[in-house]
Amino acid sequence: MSLDRYRYVVVEGPIGAGKTSLTHKLAERLNADTLLENARDNPFLPRFYQEPKRYALPTQLHFLFDRSRQLRELAQGDLFRAGTVSDFLIDKDMLFARLNLDDDEFDLYQKVYADLTLQAPTPDLVIYLQAPIDALQERVRRRGVEYERGMDADYLQRLANSYSEFFHRYEAAPLLIVNTSNLNFAQSDADFALLLERMSKMRGPREFFSLAV
Repeated sequence: MSLDRYRYVVVEGPIGAGKTSLTHKLAERLNADTLLENARDNPFLPRFYQEPKRYALPTQLHFLFDRSRQLRELAQGDLFRAGTVSDFLIDKDMLFARLNLDDDEFDLYQKVYADLTLQAPTPDLVIYLQAPIDALQERVRRRGVEYERGMDADYLQRLANSYSEFFHRYEAAPLLIVNTSNLNFAQSDADFALLLERMSKMRGPREFFSLAV
């Protein structure tokens, strides 16, 4: 099973989809570095969950500055010395901005975004994880992050819908859409092996992977 063509892989999906755990597992399998979004380092994020309207803009800008810096360093470094697996796609920052910002804030955000994201490298593969809302809620609850406790099903549903719309139009890199309803990559080596096999056989620009029961 050859995965050598994947030097830069991105795992994406809504909160609770399992991005980070799969990122670590793929990086270990591919002998690659990880590039993580460091959500807990964003000082505005806990306040955003308490007062979304007030703290949406600084929260989004902090994420944008941090992610663009990481990608700039990645692009300037030797990407081919070791592969990279990341749990964020900077293109999706616009998704969160459109969901959380008012019109004037969004206009400002777009201008900043345009100036910061020009050097982002293109992934060899994007893996988009889908999951039902009840599964996302349960995973968020289990990981026990205090400031996420106020996240309700309506927000998660709107977020999941935004992801679906975003990736429906996404064409910048090869895309593997994975329905995780019957897959658990973190706890099942068999499921993870199926994903690796699917990656190795991928030929088209957009393919789907799910497991029927």
